[in-house]
Amino acid sequence: MGAFDPNLNVMEMEPAADVAEMEEAPPMQQAADVAAEGQAPAMFPLPPVFPLRLRTVSGSYSGTRSAWRLDLRVDVDGARPMTRISGDYFSVSGATTSYFGSFVVEAPTVTTTATLVTIRGRARATWSTSYDRLELTIPRRAIVLPPAAATAVWRNAAGSAGASYLCDYVSRHFRTVELEEDCEQGVTPFMSYNTGSLPSGSPARTLTTLSSYAEAGIDMRSAGTRNVIATAENVDGRWSNAELHASMVQHFSLWREEPQWKVWLLHAMRHEYGPTLLGIMFDQQGRQRQGCASFYQSISGTAPSRQRDQLYVCVHELGHCFNLFHSFHKQYMNPPMPNREWSLSWMNYPQNYRPAGPVPGGSAAFWSAFPFQFDDLEVIHLRHGFRNNVIMGGNPFGTGAALTDGDFADPVEDRSGLALALEAKPSFRLGEPVVVEIKLRSTDSRGKRVHKQLNPNFGFVEIAIQRPGGEVLVYDPPMEHCTAPEMVSLSTEAPSAYASAYIGYARGRGQIFDAPGRYRLRAMYHALDGSRVVSPTIDLRVRAPLSHEDEEAADLMLGDDQGMLLFLLGSDADELGAGNRAFERMLERQPQHPLAAYVQLAMGFNAMRAFKLATPTGVRVRRANPDGAIEHLAASLHGADAVGVDNITVNLATRRLARAQAAAGKRKEADKTLKDMVERFRRKNLKQHVMATIEAQVKATTAMF
Repeated sequence: MGAFDPNLNVMEMEPAADVAEMEEAPPMQQAADVAAEGQAPAMFPLPPVFPLRLRTVSGSYSGTRSAWRLDLRVDVDGARPMTRISGDYFSVSGATTSYFGSFVVEAPTVTTTATLVTIRGRARATWSTSYDRLELTIPRRAIVLPPAAATAVWRNAAGSAGASYLCDYVSRHFRTVELEEDCEQGVTPFMSYNTGSLPSGSPARTLTTLSSYAEAGIDMRSAGTRNVIATAENVDGRWSNAELHASMVQHFSLWREEPQWKVWLLHAMRHEYGPTLLGIMFDQQGRQRQGCASFYQSISGTAPSRQRDQLYVCVHELGHCFNLFHSFHKQYMNPPMPNREWSLSWMNYPQNYRPAGPVPGGSAAFWSAFPFQFDDLEVIHLRHGFRNNVIMGGNPFGTGAALTDGDFADPVEDRSGLALALEAKPSFRLGEPVVVEIKLRSTDSRGKRVHKQLNPNFGFVEIAIQRPGGEVLVYDPPMEHCTAPEMVSLSTEAPSAYASAYIGYARGRGQIFDAPGRYRLRAMYHALDGSRVVSPTIDLRVRAPLSHEDEEAADLMLGDDQGMLLFLLGSDADELGAGNRAFERMLERQPQHPLAAYVQLAMGFNAMRAFKLATPTGVRVRRANPDGAIEHLAASLHGADAVGVDNITVNLATRRLARAQAAAGKRKEADKTLKDMVERFRRKNLKQHVMATIEAQVKATTAMF
């Protein structure tokens, strides 16, 4: 077969010139021409050439331009079109790819000709942009030819063109999900159900869990064979939610504590809530919606009604993992939507079905009318919801289930050979300096060269912070350290690099953690090859004051001057005088309060160094005060464990204390301070390479005496 000419809508036979000549002559003349060449004449005329059916253009597309990848979803024709376009942007840097944002065009204008489909509309996006008019063109192709690529052009309100992308066709489906299924010992898991086995509102067809989602436009793929899980993993033959979560972490081989298009379904016998619980999306800890379970205590068997129930439960619980609420609970979503008790959907309860008008509801009415599908709004969510509102491990259950904005960006591909992590105390007092530990680890057995300076002040690491009200900001240090980068090699002997950072005070923002509530933090490291290595998100809580003393201490610690003093670890600058006076009042009024340890720390570091201040009459010099540094640093370290000061800060403060002791002529005390620190960390059972680093730092400090 030759190439299809979309302009003519016919097939061309090769060679084209011969076909043209034969079509120009009448059939009988064609026979005479053949006979003249000494061949037998044709007994029948050539059959007419009919136009071939054209492909639909709906499905998923993907294209890359410069550092951006666009995953596009076109939904304007084909099976159950929702007349929408949506997409996700990913930034590509080095060996890493990170999610940037999502958009949707909800009411596009579609123009179809014999050769081209043109779609135009205004997008709603998770980021702010004036280029929000999308023009999409897709050539029409014959069914026998590969699908054509889509050209996307962004324009502003004036019609000026912005970026354009050529996106190749990927699939007729809109999203792809891997499903890993495991089975409790003794349970026969669901396989398939013929919808014609019992009366329904559906054409007869054989449905599996996978094909049920395929009908909604989701390519759900089996991740492999099912593992058999021993019943002994639950205490008394009944599963609790905690046991389900532990089992998921142990047996879900694809599981990671991060957003990914992967989900786990456990076929189990019974839950501790009893036989009326047919299924549960139990994963509502940490990264939510990654696991669910079906319980067969009341629905096991091969009877059609049991097979139908098993299909319903499996599809229903997986629907929750896509962040779909019950049809009768839509009002509880964030943001809320009207309940839809009348919906003939996988997400409704048959017994809760309430059709409009005087028609009776209930289970019998539901099953007799059920088409075995999601309702339109749910299909729109599955196909076109913003990525973090749909993806497993994305937004918490119920948040963004109505197509709202996402939150922190997540890496979707990382071959950098590095892993980044943040660590912090789970909770802080109001006014307490928030300090995080940053850990960069090599996952490449060949080792990696990385920047030694991991503190955000040097610019190689950035930290995003989400405040309790939802505001997201990137920590901007008050001062940036523009210095030549120092490199360190990570290897199997020393696989990690560490840093400690005070991130409570930012340029242009002031104190960040100045309100009680839950904060979320995520870090990103800019690697040498351009990769952007992103850490998992951590949560911390700022506790509200419990007493008048706590309130007073918080007031004395919170303030722009105090934040800058903590960042600088003390200063004599006149413009920070209000902060120093607040610190002095803290030590006068509440010297035993846990937050006083941080004041002592800043004042101790400041006392250990000389301070020069330019004045109209000259330069004023305040010499280093080793005795004052010893007093403040010793008091700070005395309360460090009680307040939970991190190991890196304790290490730095202890070595500074030893230097102050040596400078004051107390060499034996300095040696003892360093020896006690090594023993203190050894009792914490730190890793061997960490202890080796600490011992090297002690040796270097001793050499300075």
